[in-house]
Amino acid sequence: MTFPCGRAIASLPALAALFVAHSQSVQAQTARLAEVVVTASRASQPLAEVVADMTVIDQTTIENSGAAAVADLLARVPGIEIARNGGPGATTSVFVRGGESRFTAVFVDGVRIDSQSTGGANWESIPLARIERIEVLRGPAAAIYGSDAIAGVIQIFTRRGEGAFAPVLTAGVGNHDSARVEASARQGGELLDWAAGLGRSTSEGFSARSGARANPDRDGAWSSSANARVGLRPAAGQRLEASLLWNSLDAQYDSSRTADDRSRQRLLTTGLDWSARWADGWSTHASASESHSRYQTAPSVYSTETRLRNYLLDNAWQSGAQRANFALERREDQLDNSSISPSRNDRSQNAAIAGYGYSEGAHVLQLNARRDDDSEFGAKTNGAIAYANSFAANWRASASFGTAFRAPTLYQRFSEYGDASLRPEVSRNLELGLRHRRGSDEIGLVAYRNRLSNLIAFVGSGSCASEFGCYANTARAEVEGATLSGATRLAELNLTGSLDWQLPRDSDTGLLLRRRARLHGNVAADTRFADWTLGASVQASGKRWDDAANRQALGGYALLGLHARTALTRELSLLLRADNLADKAYETALGYATGGRLLYAGLTWAPR
Repeated sequence: MTFPCGRAIASLPALAALFVAHSQSVQAQTARLAEVVVTASRASQPLAEVVADMTVIDQTTIENSGAAAVADLLARVPGIEIARNGGPGATTSVFVRGGESRFTAVFVDGVRIDSQSTGGANWESIPLARIERIEVLRGPAAAIYGSDAIAGVIQIFTRRGEGAFAPVLTAGVGNHDSARVEASARQGGELLDWAAGLGRSTSEGFSARSGARANPDRDGAWSSSANARVGLRPAAGQRLEASLLWNSLDAQYDSSRTADDRSRQRLLTTGLDWSARWADGWSTHASASESHSRYQTAPSVYSTETRLRNYLLDNAWQSGAQRANFALERREDQLDNSSISPSRNDRSQNAAIAGYGYSEGAHVLQLNARRDDDSEFGAKTNGAIAYANSFAANWRASASFGTAFRAPTLYQRFSEYGDASLRPEVSRNLELGLRHRRGSDEIGLVAYRNRLSNLIAFVGSGSCASEFGCYANTARAEVEGATLSGATRLAELNLTGSLDWQLPRDSDTGLLLRRRARLHGNVAADTRFADWTLGASVQASGKRWDDAANRQALGGYALLGLHARTALTRELSLLLRADNLADKAYETALGYATGGRLLYAGLTWAPR
């Protein structure tokens, strides 16, 4: 096979000065290699032992971002693009390595979020205010997580109790008559720890549509959220934890030129986890979780509700350089939608999972296999192998291969537009990586090719009863690309950046997939000056197409952002943020407006 690395590098002679996606997100990888992550193997392991291509977004990065939504924060991460149908609260897609939005498995505190109507997480309903940390894994992970993880996995973690009692109050305002207020507290302890928070954000927004189809009214969004995590240690080596996240979103959008169109979304996740360490090298983890997401519109009447339940039992053994685990998992999906008969609105998947890891000296090896048995379409087996070798001082090379799948949604199979015979979408991914790290300097290159088949598309006619069209397994796609990333420190200035070259194309037509650019990237710098932390960033994207025929162009853009933070007192800090400072006019979805220059100022009170 041929990877596109050479073309990516040759097209950018200035890459020597470019370094990774957002400053703190990369520093989390370079400066804290002993940090423990869970996403790569579904078990705690040092970041330095992870073969997969990962980014960790920590709390400092989230706070300095001034971002209004999770997707805006993710857009500054290597390998990720977003598209939004309008302003705050509008339908949002997140593309990881050129994959469809539904090809990324999403979890909040270990609870899976997905829609059994559209497929994929409803990103606009996940509240950023409640999040402390995000782990982004790029590449297929169905051998660990099952259905959905074709392009990657995004794990979101809310705040957890630790240390002495610590309350935090945050309030901020921005243009478009936006405001946010948050209150949270947490406390750790040997027996009991807890964390809880409330948040409210509002924005009067701007007209979601541009051009002749626009309704001139402003399309705002109003969101309320709450979260709680409580941990208990009933015995030595054991921990019991309960978690909850709730969000209510009321957002306006333009469907007609006269009506006040609104969408109302509700998200509720609950989880119960138990972990026990029986002896050195032997541990057990069990969990039961549920997510419930609802989407409704008015005055046009539409309603859909998805309920997911997951049960997991995982045993892990570690001896020296070797680690093994075996797990059983059950997933239950239910969809309440007027287009679905109550007799066909649910399904289940049972899975057996096995993993093996080896890490010693210059070698890191990870093997995974998973077999899912779906109540509707039968069994599906996936596997992955990943290996890394530190072949010289400060150098590491890696290679991985994995298969993945995405089961068709209940809506795609059993609605009036559905086809009960739909097969799972499947992929085969090959990845090569090379990284050099010395002190605070780092540069890395990852090249990949992901071939997808049985893709589900909405076609003009088919076996369903609808005259408007049907879902069918008609498409094939291939996404190949390369990510160049790096970080360095010049005097008091931290420089970071990433560049993604990709070719996400339809294998039958050779045309590019909708709303994905061949070239996109980020560059950022931050420093300390007197009592201030100052930062600047540029987020850029090349030309994209809004339609499968590649006739409706979306122009490229570059957005300049600035942020500044300072401590006004020992307990009070100020954050100032400006995004799209040059007020660039651009679109991520044809005919839908973006917010132009965005300004934010916030105060945080955190007594110590």
